Formats: sequence, structure tokens, C-alpha cells
Amino acid sequence: MNNASLVLEGGTFRTIFTSGILDAFLENNIEMPYIIGISAGAINACSYVSKQPERTFRTISTYRNDPRYMGWRNFLTEKSYFGLNFSYNILPNQLDFFDWQTFRKFDGEVEFGVTNALTGEAEYLDALTMDDECMMLRATCALPVLFPEIKINDTPYFDGGLADAVPIKRAEGKGYAKHIIILTRPPGYRKALDGQSKWVMRAFKKRYPEIAKSLATRAERYNATMDYIEQLEADGKAFVFRPPVPVASFEKNPKIMKITYDLGYRQMLSRKEELQAFLQG
Repeated sequence: MNNASLVLEGGTFRTIFTSGILDAFLENNIEMPYIIGISAGAINACSYVSKQPERTFRTISTYRNDPRYMGWRNFLTEKSYFGLNFSYNILPNQLDFFDWQTFRKFDGEVEFGVTNALTGEAEYLDALTMDDECMMLRATCALPVLFPEIKINDTPYFDGGLADAVPIKRAEGKGYAKHIIILTRPPGYRKALDGQSKWVMRAFKKRYPEIAKSLATRAERYNATMDYIEQLEADGKAFVFRPPVPVASFEKNPKIMKITYDLGYRQMLSRKEELQAFLQG
């Protein structure tokens, strides 16, 4: 196992790009001792750790347009755009089986980043202790408005990307000096405080004021993290994968999904020797 961390950005279906890279990792027996995923990046981490290539891409491409998976009707029963019971229970435990045994036997550490709804601060959960209904995954993926808050041990959580979108500092704090980072935005991307975020800030200001505050500084913090990652990359401490073109967060077209997956898969294979040199250096 290589002595480097693996850091996975979220981004809903932008992470299909991540799926292609991680499947190429599996084919080439590339394993990391420490993996941290945010939101949909955490979903990809699961199939990577359970050694189930193509599973994440298959489930997304198969069920993306299934109303049980996502759609406004789910708000009537679960207060969520995503079908929580279907996506995080029925799908992995009845339809496209997740290999819990292999996942839990992983000889390393896996963490999911979440945002504490009461403090607005990042917390990091031990993913290998996750229950069969995937409450930790629900929490790290819980985008405000599209999801309700997800409670774990009576503490409400939202999407980990609100507090720490790309947790490179967490990986450094674990003692790793080298990092493989899979981003889901193209080179040079920087975030801006958009109208949607401002609307969510107003909607959450009374019930979860710390979430509103976190949203207010999210773009600035994200951009600072990108600057830091670029410096690590220049210093030879980070190996970064990025999609060459923008990818839609809620892509519907299966053909475009496959193209996105292939972009990640082929990018990894084309940089395989470069990656091996980075890990061995």
C-alpha cells in the first residue's frame, strides 16, 4: 500500500469523472492507506474500498432518471429531492449489492467529511463503522434544501463540502506528506458566491445560522484551498487529477455520463507512469 493520502472532492454527478480514475486504480492495484471523501466523492470512495469497479458509475447511469432515485416527488415522503431510502438502503442492499464485508475489512483508514449544522464546522467520520443504511453517506451528501438535515447520534449534519470542500489539511494532519487529489472542476476553476447560495443563506439564517455563515464564506475558502493545492502540486507534494472540461453536476444524458467516466479512466491510464514515479519518489 502506498504512503500517500487520497482526497476526493464531491460534486454530485461531476464525480463520474472520479469513478473512472478510481476504477483504473483498482485495475492497476493502486491502494492508499488513507482516503477521505466529501459528498459524492465519499460515494466513490466506498466502491473503491469495496473493490467493486464500475459499481458507482453503473448505479448512477442506471438510476439517474428513476424518480425513486431523485425527483421532486420524494419531498412528499422524505423531504428530500433524492430518494433517501431507495438510494442509501434499497439500492446498495437489494438492487446493486455493496460488498460490506470487503469494505469493512479495509486495512487502512477511510473518513467522510460532514458539516455540523449547529456549529458550521467540519467533522470527519470513521467511514468503516458505517451502518447498512449508510447514514454517514447521507450526511456527507446532504445538500441544504435538496436534503433534510441528517442526524447521527442526535447531531444534525449537512454536506461536508459546506465546511471543507477538499480536505487536504485534514490529510496533512494525519501525517501524510504526499497526496493524490481528485478534483471535479477543470484547471483554474474558482468559485463565486452565486444567487442560489445567497437564497439558501436567507432560508437557513434562522434555523441554522452557522450554516448560513458557512455558505457566506464558502467560495473564498474554496478558492484559497485551490491556491494551496496548486502550490502543493508545484512543490511535488500533490498529484492532482482534474477533468479537462466542465462537467454538469446534474447531468441527465447517459452518453455524456459515459464520456465523463472515460475521461477519468483514460486520464489515469495516460498518467500511470507519472503517478507511479510520484508515489515512489
